[in-house]
Amino acid sequence: MAKFRESSFRRILVTRILLLFVPVLLLGEIVALNKARSSLLNTARQNLTESAVLKGEKIVNAIATLKTSLLIASQASVLRSGSPTEVQAFLNQVAQELPTYIECLQLTNLQDGDIIASSCGDKTITEPQLPFADKGVEIKAMLPPKAGTTGQRDTENQLQMVMFAPVHSQSGQLKYVLRMQLALYKQTRNHPGSLAGSTLVIEEDGTILAHPIPGRVSSNIQEYSDADRIQSIIQNAMAGQSNSINLSFQEDEELVAGYSVIANPISQQPQKWIILAVTSVDNALFGLEEIKLILIVLTVSLIGASLLVSLYLAPYLAAPVEELRDYVLNIHSHHAAQKVPQNFKIREFNQLAQAIDQMFERLKAWADELELAWKEAKTANQIKSQFLATTSHELRNPLNIIINCVRLVREDMCDSREEELEFLKRADETAIHLLGIINDLLDISKIEAGKLSVVTVPMDLRHTLLEVINLQSVTVQQKGLQLKTILDDQPILIKADAAKLRQVLINIISNATKFTDEGSIAIATTIEDHNSNSQVVVSVTDTGLGIEPAQQHKLFRPFVRIDGSSTRKFDGTGLGLAISRNLIELMGGSISLESAGLNQGTTVKITLPIIDTSDLNTPIKNENLENVKVPSEDKKITEVNSYSNGKEAKSLVEKIFKN
Repeated sequence: MAKFRESSFRRILVTRILLLFVPVLLLGEIVALNKARSSLLNTARQNLTESAVLKGEKIVNAIATLKTSLLIASQASVLRSGSPTEVQAFLNQVAQELPTYIECLQLTNLQDGDIIASSCGDKTITEPQLPFADKGVEIKAMLPPKAGTTGQRDTENQLQMVMFAPVHSQSGQLKYVLRMQLALYKQTRNHPGSLAGSTLVIEEDGTILAHPIPGRVSSNIQEYSDADRIQSIIQNAMAGQSNSINLSFQEDEELVAGYSVIANPISQQPQKWIILAVTSVDNALFGLEEIKLILIVLTVSLIGASLLVSLYLAPYLAAPVEELRDYVLNIHSHHAAQKVPQNFKIREFNQLAQAIDQMFERLKAWADELELAWKEAKTANQIKSQFLATTSHELRNPLNIIINCVRLVREDMCDSREEELEFLKRADETAIHLLGIINDLLDISKIEAGKLSVVTVPMDLRHTLLEVINLQSVTVQQKGLQLKTILDDQPILIKADAAKLRQVLINIISNATKFTDEGSIAIATTIEDHNSNSQVVVSVTDTGLGIEPAQQHKLFRPFVRIDGSSTRKFDGTGLGLAISRNLIELMGGSISLESAGLNQGTTVKITLPIIDTSDLNTPIKNENLENVKVPSEDKKITEVNSYSNGKEAKSLVEKIFKN
């Protein structure tokens, strides 16, 4: 029976998928529109910047061409000696050859100002006289009168200028002035979608020479609200940049402008003109409406198509799911006589049916495995309980010894100073033993947490072995055992953690000493070649207690001991071999144990790879290894004074074993 707020698989296919699909489509449409708008604006900015550069080059080239043309015309002989009729015909011919933005070409007598000839009829170029040089062409801008003053303003022609060229008589005297009046730019309305932009020209001091709004020509940018942005354009342009920016010359209308800079063509001073190509944002986004319409049509079509596809797929996909549901419900109700449905038209559902069938088979097998695992867990729990009991015994006994020794000394119950030192020595040795037990517990906890690590460096194994043998020799000799060593004469270079390797070797030799009451302990190294790789095998063989073959594999497990009773003959936590195995494996080696049986001795082998000295970047220092001697049977401790950390090792040995 369906519960409240539950929905069928068919309904989910039709409704939920649409609820997810429609927002994705709408979000995609918004993202696409924003991307299109950004792309169109970036394109407009680039085009306007290029247009501003072209407009500036056009102005510079036009003025340079006109200067050259005016200078050539001023040097014509007909102007010097021709009759007024000939001069007039010459000026008319020159005016026809010049561009259409040349408004007037006029020859004036410099003395009385009379017009000798003019291409614009009776119109007079009223620009005041300037002091002329004997040669060259001068140019001056003609700004329209400011608002509120008398004078007629031209609303179309902008960048109006007058060029002056001297004309000399036959005798070389300055007699006439050839003037040319021109308007380089005529404001026209751009077609929709055009990105050429309207021209805006600003002088370095902020004076506007050309503007899309004619009434602002001859004014200064400081008079308007967008002065800060235009001032930043001037600063960037003066630095030699060509770029684009957003402007707002008119209220409620956002504009885009590209800008460039040219040298001031009418001034001898090193000044600049800033050229801008300006268009509205609406014009820059002219094609956005068509893109929006296409996206809306595409979105509506996709929503309709997704609805049809969902209605078609719902029964096709829901039928296999419903059949599998019925089968599983029958299994749950213990009516498993029927077989799992198969032969669906969809391969994945056939695989799902097969997987369900296999799953029930696995569940049966897992039930048996769980029962077996429960029994093993129960056994493991017993082992841990036994370990805790053993460990508490191992911790409690040393603590009792330490407490009793300290109390005897503190309460002044000793007969002499020598007896006090004896008790303190016993407390010190017991504390070191207790510290070793705690370190083993910490190491095994790190191993189980996966946090135990080693730092491997190139080192000499023979050097470390001699060091450990020196440390353990006193204990071996105190038990009356014979210590045999068969070591290679040459250094054995391996890559290992020196401190951790020393810990493993001490643990192995200590175990051999502890479980051997008579006989000998032999330590040997052998070099083996295995698959073209060399490795060293360190073997520690004793003639002690030995281990049954059936029990040997358990010794490398934590919390497992062959003899786990709290009253066992030998003390210890039983963690040493488990810790040693993990440390050796972290250093890329292996450790194994062999024994023929009880009272037949034990051999522990440590295998480590040998490194090639040619692969080392720095050599291994062999620090007077000849001074580290293998102990003889009649010596308690030998010299340990020249290997790495030799002083510390000697101090530790003398502190513990000094008579």
